[in-house]
Amino acid sequence: MSGAGIEIEILTTIGDSDAEALASLLAQLSRTAVFDRARFEEIIAHDATDLLVARADGRIVGMATFVSLPLPSGLRGHVEDVAVDESARGRGIARMLLTRMTLLAEERGLRTLDLTSRPSREAALRLYESVGFAPRETNAMRFTPAGRVVRAVEQP
Repeated sequence: MSGAGIEIEILTTIGDSDAEALASLLAQLSRTAVFDRARFEEIIAHDATDLLVARADGRIVGMATFVSLPLPSGLRGHVEDVAVDESARGRGIARMLLTRMTLLAEERGLRTLDLTSRPSREAALRLYESVGFAPRETNAMRFTPAGRVVRAVEQP
């Protein structure tokens, strides 16, 4: 999938320049997350996750994680960690990543594809709705194992 000079792909290997770009995107996504190349390699190797990236001139400028799990209620999916490099924002990259994920959900027969976002992220919420996501009446809950400190900036 491509558009406006941007190519969307499912990452299968991580080169050094890819690792640098992913580290930069992670830092822009979360002030507290620490880049771990081995964790990213686990993500791309894991059967339930796909790391989608957007490339401009061969360089990764956006990422999003697609998770799909077989559950008793059906095959379900979740979108996580959508990030676009600040230098590439405004080019429709997040839309392209999300659109590719909705196509994956359809291709793979998912029953639903969910994502969460803070209510204050109004522009992001409008984007999600324009791609086909609809608000749900739900309460997002989180359990944090003992010993883990989670700052408000980490929460979706």
